[in-house]
Amino acid sequence: MKSQRTRSQDRILGVLQSLERGISAQDLYVELRQQNHSVGLATVYRSLEALKLEGVVQVRTLSNGESLYSSVQKDRHHLTCLQCGDSIAIDECPVHELETHLNQSHQFKIFYHTLEFFGLCPRCQSAAASAAP
Repeated sequence: MKSQRTRSQDRILGVLQSLERGISAQDLYVELRQQNHSVGLATVYRSLEALKLEGVVQVRTLSNGESLYSSVQKDRHHLTCLQCGDSIAIDECPVHELETHLNQSHQFKIFYHTLEFFGLCPRCQSAAASAAP
């Protein structure tokens, strides 16, 4: 059930829907200011939280603790390198059946899910191998 959104929430959702990637709240704030939207950083955070609870925005926390926000369009899955921080999106999803089962068995309304694997990318593996004695 969609609640009445504020103008700030609509603007923030519009920016998120126009991006092909996640964005931090601070970068979103800068983007809105560049588009001549007068909005405070606290309002950006409050709006993101409200949109997240509505199920139209998702948040992904990187290994460095940074949170990236994006509109919920499809489930995103990633391979994330712990050394350099690079993140590679993957299309395979082994948990769609589990999501359907949990939705039915627990009557839990699932908005989205994330799946992330952490390790070393090929470049960092090579660097580590060449640095080893």
